[in-house]
Amino acid sequence: MSRWLTEAVPRGRIAAFRTLIYLFVAADLVVFTPWVRTRVAVPGELYQPLLVGRLLPLPTPTPALVAVLFWALLLLALLAATGRAPRLLGWTVFALYFEWMIVAMSYGKVDHDRFGLLVALAVLPTAGRARHGDATRTEAGGWALRVTQIAVICTYFLAAWAKLRFGGLDWLTGSVLARAIIRRGTELADLIASVPYLLIVAQFGIVAFELLSPVVFLLRERWRLATVGFFYSFHLVTIATITISFAPHLAAMTSFLPLERVRPVVWARRLLARRGRDTGPPAGTTPALAGQASAAGRPDGP
Repeated sequence: MSRWLTEAVPRGRIAAFRTLIYLFVAADLVVFTPWVRTRVAVPGELYQPLLVGRLLPLPTPTPALVAVLFWALLLLALLAATGRAPRLLGWTVFALYFEWMIVAMSYGKVDHDRFGLLVALAVLPTAGRARHGDATRTEAGGWALRVTQIAVICTYFLAAWAKLRFGGLDWLTGSVLARAIIRRGTELADLIASVPYLLIVAQFGIVAFELLSPVVFLLRERWRLATVGFFYSFHLVTIATITISFAPHLAAMTSFLPLERVRPVVWARRLLARRGRDTGPPAGTTPALAGQASAAGRPDGP
């Protein structure tokens, strides 16, 4: 078990995952959860902190607190994405984002798609330094990725458990997806809903998929990557039909992927170099050298 938990991975994979996660945190602040800043307009008595917020305890959000939290987290997440000071910046970003989530989720709604991302932020500082493209293997980095993977799969499995625990078998045979389509469905969802019993079949399929998701750890790498691709396709269909985004979960799920092979900077350099070669002299021609005789029999140049 310990060997499986600490299976060594290339440091380049850790560097790529770290950059992606911290860039996502910055994007999350301005794209996915900017509404958290509006929470300060809500009366303080409506703030009902999560259990962890009561145990610490954390202060009731104020305009000044949320503004400082936003700008500090945005700046430090961008700095952490560079890979510098991985422990200091990593732990700081985790603490600030953790508080950002407590503020976001303490007004009556808790999103379960943040679990994998929070775990990734918690374990990345333990992976140590890593450079893009470094093929040296690290067990500490392997542990960080494995723990994140476990959190991602727990999100699926525990979601199915919650469905059966609180909804029972009625969740499978009820009108859960039908209500979701009525509330926020797309034209594609309307087409699917018009097929008799297809939504019921889909509900059975969703629970089966979530309960069987841990099987991904038993597969060989090729089939494991194919299964993760299926996970992504599932969320693509979810967005296309009922417009529910699991963006934080999808970011954390990249822990399964060989990200060290994704080198956008290297690709950009190669593309620029190729274009530079393409704009050289026309094919089949050779520039005249100084002192070389020209067609007229006189040497070129001075």
